[in-house]
Amino acid sequence: MESKKQKTARVKEIFEILDPLYTREKTALKYKTPFQLLISTILSAQCTDKQVNTVTKTLFQKYRSPADFLSAPISALEMDIRPTGFFRNKAKSIKGCCQGLVEEFGGEVPATMAELIKLPGVGRKTANCVLGAAFDVPGVVVDTHVKRLAVRLGLTENKRPDKIEMDLQKLLPEERWRRFSDILIYHGRAVCNARKADHGACAVFSLCPSNAI
Repeated sequence: MESKKQKTARVKEIFEILDPLYTREKTALKYKTPFQLLISTILSAQCTDKQVNTVTKTLFQKYRSPADFLSAPISALEMDIRPTGFFRNKAKSIKGCCQGLVEEFGGEVPATMAELIKLPGVGRKTANCVLGAAFDVPGVVVDTHVKRLAVRLGLTENKRPDKIEMDLQKLLPEERWRRFSDILIYHGRAVCNARKADHGACAVFSLCPSNAI
């Protein structure tokens, strides 16, 4: 059984090996304002960042503020975001989020976790993404890649994203929380994918429990 001290040391090694291998961009989503990032992150659920960027290139010319999204018929918004998938649920989330922004925060995106997760359609993953990229607030973003790699690397036994977030926070200094999330996301896309991990191309395979199987 690996002790917390051993696990912390292993995470440090994983971080230092993977960190120089991947871009330092905090997100592949294209945005100009925290509000655009918030909408893009909602759209990114079950969709590639590339597809979201294609959609938002024209979407953000048409809708420039929460009020613009609120004034649009939901059927029109659904058609505008249809290529991102799950467009009906996403349109509903965007509408609810914008309603909350207008009513609670004067149309501005708040810069705290407690305030962001009050918004409909905004969970901890979305909030951490926005806080880290737009406001430089430390946080662990637990998306599908981070969830998968955290389990595969033996960094957590939990399945719930909020529990995984807390487990990873305990293993890393605060200033590395966001960067570790980012490198796991990039590594998950490039090497340790959902169907089959490419062990031969994995720079941290020697530090992974899969190496002992």
